[in-house]
Amino acid sequence: MRRPVLVKPPEILPVSIDEAKRYSIVEADEDESVLAAMLEAATGMLDGWNGVLGRCLVEQEWRQEFACAQSRIPLALLPVIDVISVTDSTGAVVDPASYSLMTDAGGYSGVDFAVGVSAGAVSVVYRAGYPTEPEVPAQGGNPAVPMRSTVPASIKAAICMLASQWFNNREATVTGAIATVLPLAVDALITPYKVRRL
Repeated sequence: MRRPVLVKPPEILPVSIDEAKRYSIVEADEDESVLAAMLEAATGMLDGWNGVLGRCLVEQEWRQEFACAQSRIPLALLPVIDVISVTDSTGAVVDPASYSLMTDAGGYSGVDFAVGVSAGAVSVVYRAGYPTEPEVPAQGGNPAVPMRSTVPASIKAAICMLASQWFNNREATVTGAIATVLPLAVDALITPYKVRRL
């Protein structure tokens, strides 16, 4: 298995700028762009293959290449929403009827090939992350509802904490003689969601 490659990034961040402003008690509009940058940085620190969590947050597309497919090939990023396509070494699309997405009790997913199917080298494109609730257009006097993330509340809170801390403290935080890299509350909130790679 080669490392996954991002095909399509998320369309939104897990936390909206309005949610982050309320958390950080930011009132001035001129500070919004700075807070937005901190929000994006906090999300990037946690999200995706290189993130601290080792999982996807808002839904996004990834591709993984496998030199030799077994009866089950593991997908590296959680949570997997669905498999978009499987192609063989020639670029031909593998019949979707010959494989299925399986997820175990721990939340780890893999592509299972039907008995007798020899896939050889394959490329798998899949969607991972917490599903995004689509935008609801304005209707009958009701205002439009923007696209919304379904990322767990504790991860959202951790992102808000990080963005707020970085917004209010533009350099390393030192408590007594100890420099804090990741605030303890943030670590406590995200620990249950960290992916353990073997």
